[in-house]
Amino acid sequence: MKESYTRADETELIRASLDGDRMAFGEIVNRYRKMVARTIRGMLGDTVYSEDLGQEVFVKLYHSLSEFRGDSKLATYIQRIAVNLTLNEIKRRKRFLSLFSQKGSDEMYEMEVADENKEEKQEAKEIVGKALMALDPKFRIIVTMRMLQGYSTKETAEILELPLGTVLSRLSRAQEQLKDILQNL
Repeated sequence: MKESYTRADETELIRASLDGDRMAFGEIVNRYRKMVARTIRGMLGDTVYSEDLGQEVFVKLYHSLSEFRGDSKLATYIQRIAVNLTLNEIKRRKRFLSLFSQKGSDEMYEMEVADENKEEKQEAKEIVGKALMALDPKFRIIVTMRMLQGYSTKETAEILELPLGTVLSRLSRAQEQLKDILQNL
């Protein structure tokens, strides 16, 4: 058993993890936890559920690692798990909210963003986050992956198992919707 897997490639980490080496799986978690966190926060926002869902991603990975065929990168496989679990959480929330929702008005306000004011930058970040949350999840994930995480269109299509044209059209629609949402905020 190795003391450290920091220089190991993903094939070695997978093999050692499947053999029960917790340190190897710990290295997988360490390598991909930030990616998972960005995906979840990009889709759910910075909520108390984000961390729990992140842990759930790695629990699911641990139980499904033997099913990983190696047809894609491990990062792609993990990202897909994160996306699926997050979409499931969004659906669960919608069902819950539809049962218990009350009609109320969200606080709306106008704001000009100054380049140097830290408070205004934070406010702008919150407004953009609010606008992202207003998008349909199928558009939100595309924006999160392409614009916030920097995945290429091809990588996004591969991770989400969508045709390239679908990713491009959803990104275009999402950008138009974001523009409208931000103008109203």
